[in-house]
Amino acid sequence: MSRFWSTLVNKLTPYVPGEQPKLTSLVKLNTNENPYAPSPKVLQAMQAELADTLRLYPDPNGDHLKATIAKYHGVDKSQVFLGNGSDEVLAHAFAALLQHDAPLLFPDISYSFYPVYCGLFGVDYRQVPLDAEFAICVEDYDQHCGAIIFPNPNAPTAKLLPLAAVESLLQRHPEQVVLVDEAYIDFGGESAIGLVDHYPNLLVVQTLSKSRSLAGLRVGFAIGHADLIEALERVKNSFNSYPLDKVALAGAAASFGDEAYFQEKCQVIIATREQLSSQMRDLGFEVLPSAANFIFARHPQHDAAQLAAALRKHSIIVRHFKQDRIEQFLRISIGTDAECKLLVDALHKLLSV
Repeated sequence: MSRFWSTLVNKLTPYVPGEQPKLTSLVKLNTNENPYAPSPKVLQAMQAELADTLRLYPDPNGDHLKATIAKYHGVDKSQVFLGNGSDEVLAHAFAALLQHDAPLLFPDISYSFYPVYCGLFGVDYRQVPLDAEFAICVEDYDQHCGAIIFPNPNAPTAKLLPLAAVESLLQRHPEQVVLVDEAYIDFGGESAIGLVDHYPNLLVVQTLSKSRSLAGLRVGFAIGHADLIEALERVKNSFNSYPLDKVALAGAAASFGDEAYFQEKCQVIIATREQLSSQMRDLGFEVLPSAANFIFARHPQHDAAQLAAALRKHSIIVRHFKQDRIEQFLRISIGTDAECKLLVDALHKLLSV
């Protein structure tokens, strides 16, 4: 705390991202990154932008990428918003759409950036408990609120809310914005994007960081009614009118042009996830049903924090959250088959001691 800080800064508790260790020998299963490289077409498109034109500003509207995303998802370009990673898109949504007199609702076990944004933008909020099976119950959201936000699949639980339940939530709250944060939707869920033309209160946010292997590029987008998108654009252009650089715009657009590669890698990760889940259960773990590129697991006879520390000694990093109800769970990103085998082998040794 500094005497030069503003009152706001003194009150903030920043988000803590997953560790990014510098060692290259680690099996890194803690930040839900894709273990496979992006499409070669992405790298070619990015390389083509490394030219004299870098001295010029990028397109502030990202029109080509917007048009590409719009065509891919079957919406109009006016329904697409771009940002520097989905976290920036979410930040703009908190400022533009989620700040009301009534509280914002989101799950009590969810993306830990949500309460951080509430503190930053002065948003009153109420956390709605997940049920005993760590699932979102739409009936529990039948209460006074200004807006609703939740990840689908949820993070860190990895559990999916079926599309019919998402639609039910929209129908129950026609006067409130419902933001569905779909960072992991490509690993086993059905996107709510198909509902945006039927529900003007729906905003869907996605990222290219996970399923398209572009975490290092920082590209996110939102799709919704043009009225919602205009609100986001007003905030963006009051903050940073050039959020995406030329290289990011080119690489992101190219990623939508290699559907076969995209689908292939998603299916590989899904297959590895199911295999790892089965192997973990054979070791005695409870593994929640996952529709993401990670699993959430606990062992009834072994402390999660101690397991995480022991795995680290085997050069394997997983994520442990010190939070009520989930302090005995580990969140484990899906790596390659070889990386997951190293994890299972290490756990087998640790649990046998």
